[in-house]
Amino acid sequence: MLRDLFVFSLLVTLKAFTRIFYRVRMEWINNPPPDPWRHLRLVAILNHTSLFEPLWAGGSPMHFLWRMARHGVIPVAKKTTDRALVGKFFSLIAKNVIPITRARDESWKQVLARIDPDAMVAIMPEGRMKRATGLDSEGRAMSVRGGIADILDSIGEGRMLLAYSGGLHHVQIPGQRFPRLFQTLRMHLEVVEIGDYRRAMMERGGGSPEGFKSAVIADLEHRRDTFCPVAPPDGSGPPTIRP
Repeated sequence: MLRDLFVFSLLVTLKAFTRIFYRVRMEWINNPPPDPWRHLRLVAILNHTSLFEPLWAGGSPMHFLWRMARHGVIPVAKKTTDRALVGKFFSLIAKNVIPITRARDESWKQVLARIDPDAMVAIMPEGRMKRATGLDSEGRAMSVRGGIADILDSIGEGRMLLAYSGGLHHVQIPGQRFPRLFQTLRMHLEVVEIGDYRRAMMERGGGSPEGFKSAVIADLEHRRDTFCPVAPPDGSGPPTIRP
């Protein structure tokens, strides 16, 4: 319980910092259900561009931050958690922060094992960050990884929050040392029912596990490319609303 309170205090501090130094603009792309931030089992942030994405806490309600502190499960790249100060910070942003490799190994099994009936999983389905080129660190186009399909299967029912990030290259591009302050952070939000979503993707994928995974990947990439606010190509300014 003491750790939960410490994590919550850190998230509240981060929220206050963000509200002071940034403008957070979150908009729903559909008519959200009542209390859309409640009863969430999965949060998927698409368009992963920066290690400064915890700044999105600035637009999250307090009860969501408390849920993250009490029941949050977040897989984080091991190369991030291995860094001295950054790794320590990321280890304290949720109840269970699990270092993972890019391989489907024991570290991924640990993530799935932590998904109990109270868990709320937060994941960046692309699994790596977009660089200034619009590609990942190895020069490949950004794509959604199949791990989120495993999580959807493990959870089964409940709500999924799809968070379409406008990107944070105007705050910090990977490799830059210091972030820019007083920027506008834009995100679009959508809530879907996991049970309905799973059934739709299973039907689209022909009923097989591999087909289901491929359908989830294709669907999330389409949603990302459709609903994420558009950032300037050079990352020099805040994202704008897609016409």
